Amino acid sequence: MIDRKDHLDARATALLLACCAFWGLQQILIKTTVAEVPPLWQAAIRMSGAVVLLWLWCRWRGVPLFERDGTLMGGLLAGALFAGEFTCIYLGLQRTSASRLTVFLYSSPFVVALLLPRFVRAERLRGIQWIGLAIAFCGVVLAFSESFGRSASGQLHGDALALLAGMLWGLTTLAIRTTRLATASAEKALFYQIAVTAAVLPVLSLALGEAWGFAYSGYAWFSIALQTAIGAFASYLAWMWMLRHYPATRVSSFTFLTPLFALVFGVLLLAEPLTLQLVLALAGVAMGIVLVNRRA
Repeated sequence: MIDRKDHLDARATALLLACCAFWGLQQILIKTTVAEVPPLWQAAIRMSGAVVLLWLWCRWRGVPLFERDGTLMGGLLAGALFAGEFTCIYLGLQRTSASRLTVFLYSSPFVVALLLPRFVRAERLRGIQWIGLAIAFCGVVLAFSESFGRSASGQLHGDALALLAGMLWGLTTLAIRTTRLATASAEKALFYQIAVTAAVLPVLSLALGEAWGFAYSGYAWFSIALQTAIGAFASYLAWMWMLRHYPATRVSSFTFLTPLFALVFGVLLLAEPLTLQLVLALAGVAMGIVLVNRRA
C-alpha cells in the first residue's frame, strides 16, 4: 500500500521549493553553457549520466528496476511523453523566444487539473483553487510580458511546440498517476523516463547536425555535472516521490515558481534588472499557490 496524503505538508513544500529553485537555476546553467555545448547534446549527456547515477543508487538501496510488475507499458508511455516534451522544448527554442516558450510550457498544471480528476476523484480542485491556479499563471505571464514584443516574427511554430511541450508534461504526470506505474517505486518511474529520453536525444541531436565533443571548459563540465546530479537525478527523483505520495494537482501548481526563480537568479548572478513586474509576479504566484493548496 502507498501512503498517499490529501494535502501538502511541510516536507513536501520544502522539497518543492528546493526543486523549483534548482530548476530555475538550471535555466541559467543551460543558458550560460549552450555557447560551448549544443543544447540537445548537452541534454543527452545529462540524461545519460542521470541513468548511470540512478542505476548506482538503486543497486546501493536494493531497489529492483527490471522485475516484471506490469509497469512496462505505462513506463514506456511516460518515457515517450517525457522525451517528447524535451524534444519540443529544444526545437521550440529555435523558433520562438525563451520567455514565450516558458509561459506556454507552464500551461502544464492546467492539463493535470483538467484531466487527472476524471481518473482520480481525490485530485479534483474546487472553485477557489481554480482561481489560485489562474492567478499563479497570470503571475508568470506578467513576469515575462516585457519581452513578448521583442520576439522575432514567424514564431507561431515555436509557440505551438512550447504549448505541446506543456501538454506532454501534464500528460506525463497523468500517465504516472493513472497507469500501473502509480504502484512502482519512484526510482523505477524515473528510470523509464530518463532512459527513454537518453536513447532519443542523441539521435535527435545528430539529426539536427549538432557538433559532438568533450573538450569543454571546466565551467561547462561543472554546469553539466550539476544539471545531471541534482537536476536530472536528485530533483527528478524527489518529484517522482512526491507524485507518488501527494496530490499531483497541488504538486504541479508549485512549478509556476520555476520560471520566476530563473528570473531571480538572473538578477543575482547575471546582474539583470530587478523590475516591479517581477516583484508583482512573485507575489501573484505565491498567492495562487496558497489558494490552490487551501484545505477545505
